[in-house]
Amino acid sequence: MPADKAPHPTGITLHQQSRVLEIAFDDGRIFRLPYEFLRVHSPSAEVRGHGPGQEVLQVGKREVAIKELEPIGHYAVRPMFTDGHNSGIYSWEYLYELGAHHDELWERYLQRLAAAGASRDAT
Repeated sequence: MPADKAPHPTGITLHQQSRVLEIAFDDGRIFRLPYEFLRVHSPSAEVRGHGPGQEVLQVGKREVAIKELEPIGHYAVRPMFTDGHNSGIYSWEYLYELGAHHDELWERYLQRLAAAGASRDAT
């Protein structure tokens, strides 16, 4: 999708009690993205690696929260997570993609956790 055609957010709200980032886009779609989901799908090299097959499975992130959301220009935000992670820059396009594909991405993550014998809970 060309950058000038990509949906842009009209509102972003951090719901601290439910640990959900709510983001509304100018095409009318609204996504509620759990903090844990955002953390384990961080676009950072620390999570994604530097190429295919280098992804690092994120475990023990069930209770993670976002303590701050830093705007990055007019195209993205950088969440500051309570586990110290702050290197992921989430573009509007990436947040939209995460929202549009939430269910399948979450299911794939849960399958990877199970295959690794890992847990969403911190040890």
